[in-house]
Amino acid sequence: MADGDDAVSVKVVSRIAEIPAAAWDSCAGTDNPFISHAFLNALEESGSATRESGWLPQHLLLEDRAGRLVGAVPCYLKSHSYGEYVFDWGWAEAYERAGGKYYPKLQISVPFTPVTGPRLLIRPDADADATRRVLIAGLIELAQRRKVSSLHVTFCTEAEWQAFAGAGFLQRMGQQFHWTNRGYTSFEDFLASLNARKRKTIRKERRDANEDVEIEVLSGPDVQERHMQAFYAFYLNTVDRKWAHAYLDRRFFTLLRERLADRIVLVMAKHDDEYVAGALNLRGPDTLFGRNWGCTERFRNLYFEACFYRAIDYAIEHGIARVEAGAQGPHKISRGYLPTPTWSAHWIRDAGFREAVATFLDREQRQMAREMDALEDEHSPYRRGELSTPVGGGRPREPTD
Repeated sequence: MADGDDAVSVKVVSRIAEIPAAAWDSCAGTDNPFISHAFLNALEESGSATRESGWLPQHLLLEDRAGRLVGAVPCYLKSHSYGEYVFDWGWAEAYERAGGKYYPKLQISVPFTPVTGPRLLIRPDADADATRRVLIAGLIELAQRRKVSSLHVTFCTEAEWQAFAGAGFLQRMGQQFHWTNRGYTSFEDFLASLNARKRKTIRKERRDANEDVEIEVLSGPDVQERHMQAFYAFYLNTVDRKWAHAYLDRRFFTLLRERLADRIVLVMAKHDDEYVAGALNLRGPDTLFGRNWGCTERFRNLYFEACFYRAIDYAIEHGIARVEAGAQGPHKISRGYLPTPTWSAHWIRDAGFREAVATFLDREQRQMAREMDALEDEHSPYRRGELSTPVGGGRPREPTD
């Protein structure tokens, strides 16, 4: 395949281990740990994201004439819709009721990870626009060759969302709840930006949570294997209570510590010298990403303390711009996390089915926009006018990815 005067080649690999880590990371960059070679390889090597689990890697690679990797896409051939957090079960059911075969499909995402980040990974010294065009064309060609019903790009950046739309993909918008650091100097400084009722509630929740437990925040070499094994038990307990599926294998948490310890921020709660709960975060240069929570014993308001308030504490102390608290959760609004859009793009092979999905997405997007406005207008915990200007010379509210 060629673009302009520069000949390039596109290929697909079924294991990220086939790609040198340095080459992949030269395209992925360092801002988002979830698209790093180390994270994606830990998912595959642990057996969490493999053919057997219904996530067959089909990573798309773009090489220049010299064989240098200039672009890449984390891509999977899926036999189901589990572990994606942008739900298309209704689409699958409707298509199969009409006589179609929805699976397999192609999924461009980070498995089991509802975190916004780049999906078209481009080496900084490459021609970004040309490389993006070739990668998107390569994905469509891969979808055609694999004879899939559809191709889904989830939790991409807004700029990529627009680029995919330009190539004929359907656009979908979701929402999460993120906290923005507006130059706060302390947690009390953050509380001062809230209305009196919310300040009082949060102070009470923090008192309750810290009454019976001792909390540690661990990162880097302080995160030891015993911590990850304890956290895995918490993770399984949460899965069992929710009647869910344990997507992540025990070995995944070991590999995560071995390869990305400097990115881990692990909040661990101890009662009577035994760990009883934990919240796992990963950090980038300007974002703390909340990922998993679990417990073996229930303590009053500990979930809010470990997942939300300790994350805010950490972000303020380390000058981090925002905290992304994961999927779902309007309850996060009253704790300072406001609605923020997420983006996905969808290629549908069948023209009639595509038209039906497009009609649904148009209605859904208008409803989503209204809901986000209403949630912020009616339920924001911040004092009126507080978010109109940055605090203490900090960043303005809700920066765009």
